[in-house]
Amino acid sequence: MTAPYHPPVKRSLALHGHKTSISLEPVFWDLLKAAAAREGIAMAQLVARIDGERITADPAPGLAGAVRIWLVANALG
Repeated sequence: MTAPYHPPVKRSLALHGHKTSISLEPVFWDLLKAAAAREGIAMAQLVARIDGERITADPAPGLAGAVRIWLVANALG
C-alpha cells in the first residue's frame, strides 16, 4: 500500500462509454482496486456503479467524493 500522506493522483476511466478523470489519493486508489478485485469486476465498473448511486443522492456529491464515501462506508460494514 502507498504511503497515506500523498497528494491526489489523477487517472482516466471510461464510465458509461465516456472518458472521465478522477483525482484520488493513492490510498483510495489502492482500496478501490482491492474492492473491485473482491467483487470480481473491473475498477471502472465499480466506479460506474458508485456513479449511478451518487447521482440519485440529494445533493449529489462529486464523483471523487462519492468514491471516498463509498469506500469508507463499505470498510465500516
